[in-house]
Amino acid sequence: MRNTMFRRLPVQRATGELYGGRHRLRVLYRTRDLVVLGLGVMIGSGIFKISGEQAAGNAGPAVILSFLVAGVVCLLAALAYAELSSIIPVAGSAYSFSYVAFGEIWAWVVGWAMVLELLLAASVVARVWSMYAAQTLGDFGVPVPDWLAEVIGQPKGFDVLALGILVLLVVMLAVGGRMSLRTLWFMVLAKLIVVGLVIAAGLKFFEPGNLTPFVPPARPAPDSGPTVLDTLLGLAGGGQPEAFGLWGILAAAPAIAFAYIGFDLISTAAEETDDAPRKVPRGILISLLVAIVLYVAVAVAMLGMVSYADLDASAPALANAFDEVGAESMGKFIDIGAVLALTTVILVVLISLTRVVFSMSRDGLLPRGIAGMSRYRVPSRATLVSGGAAVVMSQTVDVITLEQLVVMGTLFAFLFVSAAMLMLRRDQPDLHRPFRVPAAPVVGVLTIAAVGWLMLSLKVQTWGWFLVWMAGGLVLYFAYGHRRSQMRLLLDHPPAAPVRLDAPPPGSGPYPYPHPHPRRSGPQQTPPADPFAVAPLRPGHPHAGHAQAPHGQLPHGQLPHGQLPHAPIPYDQLPYDQLPYDQVPYDEVPYAPAPHPQAPHPQAPARPAPPQVDGTYRLDPHPPPPAYPPPPEQPEPPYPGGRHRR
Repeated sequence: MRNTMFRRLPVQRATGELYGGRHRLRVLYRTRDLVVLGLGVMIGSGIFKISGEQAAGNAGPAVILSFLVAGVVCLLAALAYAELSSIIPVAGSAYSFSYVAFGEIWAWVVGWAMVLELLLAASVVARVWSMYAAQTLGDFGVPVPDWLAEVIGQPKGFDVLALGILVLLVVMLAVGGRMSLRTLWFMVLAKLIVVGLVIAAGLKFFEPGNLTPFVPPARPAPDSGPTVLDTLLGLAGGGQPEAFGLWGILAAAPAIAFAYIGFDLISTAAEETDDAPRKVPRGILISLLVAIVLYVAVAVAMLGMVSYADLDASAPALANAFDEVGAESMGKFIDIGAVLALTTVILVVLISLTRVVFSMSRDGLLPRGIAGMSRYRVPSRATLVSGGAAVVMSQTVDVITLEQLVVMGTLFAFLFVSAAMLMLRRDQPDLHRPFRVPAAPVVGVLTIAAVGWLMLSLKVQTWGWFLVWMAGGLVLYFAYGHRRSQMRLLLDHPPAAPVRLDAPPPGSGPYPYPHPHPRRSGPQQTPPADPFAVAPLRPGHPHAGHAQAPHGQLPHGQLPHGQLPHAPIPYDQLPYDQLPYDQVPYDEVPYAPAPHPQAPHPQAPARPAPPQVDGTYRLDPHPPPPAYPPPPEQPEPPYPGGRHRR
C-alpha cells in the first residue's frame, strides 16, 4: 500500500483536464457577479461599528491608518489567491491549492480549517443578524409579544430568528443558484445605497477638529485576555501591552482584518464562473479594493462627526454619532443596512462552505455521497449537510465567544496559500498563469510575515481552541479520509483499462465533437464485446493525426495549448449519431456530394460493395487501408462552447 499522505494532486487532475471535466456545477458568475459576491460578504455590520470600536479602544482617529494597514496585508494575500485561482480554478480554493502544492495531509489540514472558519462564521453572523433584526423591530415600533421576545435576539440558546434565516437561505441554495444570485444582487445594491447615504450624511457634519490629535499618546491597554504576541513580548521583557500610539495602530489591524475577510471566498466559485482563470482574479482584487475604500470612507465620516473620546466601544458607535449631531433618523437606515448586510454575509458564507465540503467529498476525504448533484445542477447534499451543521451549531454553542476562531481559520488559509504560490513558482514554473504576482518571491515572503504577525495578535485562548479543532480533524482524517481518498485508491489500484468518465463537461455531449453527418434511419449497431474499447478514427478525421493517449494520461506536447485531448469514449456512452465514421454501418453512411465537389483522386480505389449476409449489412472488421496519400488537413471545426457551457 502506497503512502499518499504527501502525494501531490496533479494540476490536470485538480482541474479535470484528464477526466472529462470536473466542472459539473452550473456556470453562473461573471466578473461583476464575483464582485457582488465579494462585497456581499465583506460589507457586513462591521462597517457600521468596527471603526468606532477600534477608535475608542485602540487607535483613536489613527484607526484610518489601521484600516489601510489591514487592507495592505489582505491585498498581499489576495494577490496569491488571484494567481493560484488562475492556475487551479476549482471549488476547493485554498484546500485545492494546498493539495497541488504540498500534498494530501496538508490539504486536509487547510480544508478542515476552512470548514471551521465558514461553519462558525455562518453561526455567528446568524446570531448577530437575530440581534439586529430584534433591534430594528424595536426602533420601528413593531410590537413583539412577550413569549416571542424571549426567543429572538438572544446571544446564546434557542433563537427563532437565527434558526429561521439559516433554514431559509439553506433551502434557497439547495433549490438552485440563479435565485440566490438574483437575491444577492438586490440585497448588495440596497446595502451599498445605505452605506452611501451614511457616508454622505456623515460628511455633512464633518469637523476637522475631531481628528486631532490624530495619533493619541500611548497608554496601558485594558486587560481583555493576553494575545500570543503579548505573551512572547512579556517573556522577553517587553513590558505590558499599550493602547493608542503606534502600537495601538498595529493592535487594531488584526480586528479590522476580520472585516476584509471574504475576498478569498470568491475563489470557491471558480467552477461556476465563465472564463474563471481571468475573471476570478479580477473579482478578487476589485471587490477587495472597493471594500477598503468604503471602510475608510465610513471611518472618516464617523470620526469627523464626533471625537473619539466621546465614543463608547460597547455601543453602536455610528448610530450614537448621528444621535449626537441631531440626525436620529439615520439610525433606522443603519438598522436596515445592517440587516441586509448580515443577510448577504450568511448567504455567501453558506455558498463557500458548501463548495469546500463538496470539493473535499469529491476527493474522498469526506463521504463521497455528499458530493452528489441534484437535478438543479447544484451540490444540494453538501448544502443540506453544511447548512444543517450550521443550524445545530448556532442553536447549541455559545458561538459569539468564539468569534476570533473565524479570523484564525482564515489567516491559517492565507498562510498556506501564500506558501503554495511560492512552492508552485519553484516546482512548476512552466504552468500557464493568466495572472502573475509581480515580484512574487518578495510579495510571498512579506505576506507570510504579515499574516503570521496577525495570527500572533490573536488571543492565547483562541489558539488553544484552534489546536483542539485541528487535532480532532487529524483523528478524522486517519480514521476515514486517508483510507477512502481517491488519490490512494488510484495509486493502490491503477485501472488496467480506460475507466468511465464521472461526468461530461457541463452542457456538452459525451463525444467532444459532433458527428459530421445527420442521423439516418436504420438498424442500431450492436456495441462490441469490450464496452471500453478505444474506437479508431477514420483517416480523414481532423484529429486522426493526434496520438490517443490512454485514459488519464495527457499526450504532452502533442496538442496546442487550449485544446482538449481526444480522450477515448466508451461505446455505451456514445449516441448513435456520434459514433466514429468508420464504425457506422454501411447503410448508414451518407454519400451526399461535398459542398465543393472535387475530382476523385486518380489513385483512389473503387470502394467495394458492402458484403451482405441474409439480407442485412455488416461492418467489415478489417477495412483495407487507402492506397493514396491522405487528403490535406482540413481546418478544425470550432469547439461548441468551450469548457464552461451554459
